[in-house]
Amino acid sequence: MLLKEILIPALWDTIYMVALSTIFSSIIGFILAILLVVTEKNGLKPNKFIFTMLDFSINVLRSFPFIILMIAIFPFTKLIVGKSIGTTAAIVPLTIGAAPFAARVIQSALKEVDLGVIEAAKAFGANTYQILFKVMIKEAMPSIIMGITLTIINLIGYSAMAGAIGGGGLGDVAIKYGYYRFKTDIMIYTVLILIVLVQLLQSLGYLVYKHLCK
Repeated sequence: MLLKEILIPALWDTIYMVALSTIFSSIIGFILAILLVVTEKNGLKPNKFIFTMLDFSINVLRSFPFIILMIAIFPFTKLIVGKSIGTTAAIVPLTIGAAPFAARVIQSALKEVDLGVIEAAKAFGANTYQILFKVMIKEAMPSIIMGITLTIINLIGYSAMAGAIGGGGLGDVAIKYGYYRFKTDIMIYTVLILIVLVQLLQSLGYLVYKHLCK
């Protein structure tokens, strides 16, 4: 009864929040990372103003504790989804909170690409688009996958924190039953489910990484 009525629905809510916010934050992170890599000092199209503004904005967003960020953007969340609390509403702050992290890990992955490979592509007459998408992203894909895996794991933690202010999911169950009602068994089950979920996703990400490295 406990598993069917409380934990399974909460698990699906967590998966729903994490899945959608991973997609949105990865898309935003990808765009930001590409802009950072292209406009940096030694990038394909250096632009100090754009790079500085993006770099500063990402650092500011990353410095916000997630709980504070979630509360601070309540009005924006309500504007986007029509409400400020709930499982769907939590996707907005989850996306905004994870996008800067995704941008940094993808940026780092792209910067790891051997400069010799890039120079060789330039020598063959490749343009900026070709170098970026057919060389850099292709070469960096294994590291990008590991970065997205880390982003997903971070989002699981964020989604648990979102439960503290009505975000739904396993975090909400842990707060309502484990903390307020002193149901230790539910708290333990919640923690175990989160641990298993993280381990499964980490293993899956590593398998994809190994496959791409072949």
